[in-house]
Amino acid sequence: MTSSSPRPPSPLAPEIAARLKRSADGLLPAIAQQYDTGEVLMLGWMDDEALHRTLTTGRCTYWSRSRQEYWIKGDTSGHFQWVKSVALDCDADTVLVKVDQVGAACHTGARTCFDADVLLAEGAEGAEGAEGAEAAEGAEGAEAAEGTDGAGADAPGAGQ
Repeated sequence: MTSSSPRPPSPLAPEIAARLKRSADGLLPAIAQQYDTGEVLMLGWMDDEALHRTLTTGRCTYWSRSRQEYWIKGDTSGHFQWVKSVALDCDADTVLVKVDQVGAACHTGARTCFDADVLLAEGAEGAEGAEGAEAAEGAEGAEAAEGTDGAGADAPGAGQ
């Protein structure tokens, strides 16, 4: 998945492949969300092949940027993600996969990848929290205007 290699033909239906807005490396951020509670579980990366596998097998398949290989969530950890629905965002540059998560979603063993480092909690008071929220809102507006995304990187060994 290097940006210097030509992209192979997409295994996706042409009408889906034509809509996708991929990174220079041919990837899309994929957000996994618990289908019945709305809990955001994790962020992974998919190329056309990973998305195709996810759509056709009913299990989340991701591309590991650190290991340069596909991984199916749960194959090594037993913490499966059973796909309930898959949607593109309004810009067709992010995938939302609603899943039934079995066990932990995070490679650390936490239920979600967003449990350990809360920067601002609901109901938090204080100047730093308010300034941080305002800065985040401003950054989101700037990202939307510039068409960038703030998606993070794979953690080493995240291929559970």
